[in-house]
Amino acid sequence: MHYGSVYAAWEQFIRGDDHVLGVRPEVAISWHRCREQYRVDPHLTEAPIAVAEIDHTPEHDVVFAELGFRAASLAHDVSVAGGVVTICDATGRILAEWGDPATVERAEQANLAPWFCWSEAAAGTNGMGMALEAHGPVLVRGAEHWCRAFHDWVCAGVAVRDVVSREPIAVLNISCFRNQLPAMAGSWLANAATKTQCLLRGRARDSAAELVAAYTQARAGSTEALAAVDTAGKVVIADETASALMGVPARVPALDPTVRWTPGLPELIGAARYAARQASRNPDYIGSTQVFTYLTDEPTPITLRPVFLSSQLIGMLVCFGGSEEPQPPAEPSTRNLPRRVVATRENRTVLLRLPEVSFAESEGNEVWLSTDQGRLRSASSSLDSLGDELAPAGFLRVHRRYVVNLGRIREVERRRGGELFLVMDDDAVDGMVPVSRRNASAVRRALDI
Repeated sequence: MHYGSVYAAWEQFIRGDDHVLGVRPEVAISWHRCREQYRVDPHLTEAPIAVAEIDHTPEHDVVFAELGFRAASLAHDVSVAGGVVTICDATGRILAEWGDPATVERAEQANLAPWFCWSEAAAGTNGMGMALEAHGPVLVRGAEHWCRAFHDWVCAGVAVRDVVSREPIAVLNISCFRNQLPAMAGSWLANAATKTQCLLRGRARDSAAELVAAYTQARAGSTEALAAVDTAGKVVIADETASALMGVPARVPALDPTVRWTPGLPELIGAARYAARQASRNPDYIGSTQVFTYLTDEPTPITLRPVFLSSQLIGMLVCFGGSEEPQPPAEPSTRNLPRRVVATRENRTVLLRLPEVSFAESEGNEVWLSTDQGRLRSASSSLDSLGDELAPAGFLRVHRRYVVNLGRIREVERRRGGELFLVMDDDAVDGMVPVSRRNASAVRRALDI
């Protein structure tokens, strides 16, 4: 690959030409995302400050610690080659950096430094941003970077992903300025990712075994429908009745402990995640609430009991129809309702009142808000966490990519195949939101139709 030919293709592409001859397919795809989806300025000279905050779970902390250890062990060899090693989280925010002092100083001029964001949506095509989008190691050289100011850099990165959800947790990246990467860079990154994934798989196996054991013990002393879910609300094991209520396979846990099932009940997932947050603060917490299920038109009471492994919360036992003593509800009280939604516009933080937000849409590793002030990037990078936060305020998850403000729905359109679409009142070009089949019943109940 010749630098001049790639640079010529880059110049044509940023002018609107779709022909990218001589450019690797994965880079061309990234350029398309940067231009069409993220609208990153190719003349950006430095990465923006990271504004998105995500809750780092204990699993994330394990990954950061493991990658930190491995990055520190690489630091000397990378430094000798005139490079830097960085670790970023799932939002692209750099957490730590090691390497050649002169290169570190030069990197800081482009904000290649802790607390700045290097996701594709923030800084265009680069090693960390592409690794968050790809399932495997990535390499970005010279003019393959979307932003002209970064064309003197070459970088390689690899993401460590959650072994259950497959979502990225962190990226380990090596960068050099006007120099080749160390010959062993690829093997270093692959080895670090493999070792860390093995660690996560072992923890997933242990937590699944403990949840099955807790389920088996509880099942022996109860006749109620029972299931065990992890902290994300995914089902590890369920009896026949509970599985029918949730729409998941029955009884037998997956042979692979990283395989979990997502119940077709958004309300149950939200309740389990809320209960997990409460139990992580208070180990004695027991939650109870009501959810709609597949087998009845009336809400079914559920009780959620936390399960711990070595003092670490790993999931919940969900009992359907149980008559427990009154417990704190597994849903937020009105006193804790969110009052604002935080968004960003360039380098500004925008505070939105809830009625100003029509819907939220997930695109790659970013969440975008359709608002009365236009389309803004959410400060939250997770649609799951944003949906959980806004649910008590009248927002509903209607699709894997959409959370809508129920108060902003103007019409419900039913198409020939039975699909539902929500026509929002914001008059946006993309103001029509699809409803997935699994969420259709929840939408009908919420709108009383």
